[in-house]
Amino acid sequence: MRPSLSLALAISLALPAGAAAQAGPAAGSVKPLYDQVSSWIVQAAEQVPEEMYSFKPTPDVRSFGQLFGHVANAHYSFCSTALGEKSPATQDAEKLTTKAEIVAALKASVAYCGKAYEMSDAKAMEPAALFGMKGTRLWVLAFNATHDNEHYGNLVTYLRLKGMTPPSSQRG
Repeated sequence: MRPSLSLALAISLALPAGAAAQAGPAAGSVKPLYDQVSSWIVQAAEQVPEEMYSFKPTPDVRSFGQLFGHVANAHYSFCSTALGEKSPATQDAEKLTTKAEIVAALKASVAYCGKAYEMSDAKAMEPAALFGMKGTRLWVLAFNATHDNEHYGNLVTYLRLKGMTPPSSQRG
């Protein structure tokens, strides 16, 4: 065994048993992905003028406002499942009608999810079920980030159709 590997093994065996219960890198490894895309979604919600919140590229898809509301609803669903608690959502954000209400709901959902990405490795590896599928709490968090990216892709198309530059393409 190489000396550095031996040292790493010795250190890991010497760690107190309680260390595994502290916040760990498992959920934290997914958090930057979630933070980035959720930030872009909130920026897009703030960028879109209120009069465009009802815009639908075609009649059979969600409007800007409905899409932002859907993401907010999904955050509560995914993250309450990951946390193993009842969703604190008190309204269907997809049915909200004003930009101010929708942006506030979206920001609240992002803040709620933030605590889910702080869970310990031990908790992240516990089983969880979502939409009839089984995985771990970490899997639910990864699914949440994936879902956000899916709908951010929709938003990028909507923004481009309206002549706007998506947050991910803006130069700061």
